[in-house]
Amino acid sequence: MTERVPIGSDHAGYDLKERLKAELEELGFEPVDVGTHSAESVDYSDYAKRVASEVANGSVARGVLMCGTGLGMSYTANRFPGVRAALAWTPEIAELSRRHNDANVLVLPARFIEPAQGIEILRRWLEAPFDGGRHERRVAKIEGDT
Repeated sequence: MTERVPIGSDHAGYDLKERLKAELEELGFEPVDVGTHSAESVDYSDYAKRVASEVANGSVARGVLMCGTGLGMSYTANRFPGVRAALAWTPEIAELSRRHNDANVLVLPARFIEPAQGIEILRRWLEAPFDGGRHERRVAKIEGDT
């Protein structure tokens, strides 16, 4: 079964979202576009909530968000239980967010990265496994389990 990946952006991230949707399809994922659907000004939190709620309720394993800085999206998404949204501006940070923190939402700063960088960040994040081990204890503490 193809993994569904909800993807959302505000107006500042719209163009990058369109590029990353195509990349997800090319990689064999099913992108689910939760909006926005144009570069017209909108509120980032509306789209962050759509992606984060799907991850939080377990209907999907992970999601992708982008806005101008990535900050607003990450603030909003991280308010949902079980969501670990990571703001990544390099492929290395994206990979480490998965390996060490089991990040389940990738957030990109659309105004500060080129589309090719965004694609590489997405690829590294999707490919990286959670390392587990000592990191499991730390992730459990984020969730309040210990």
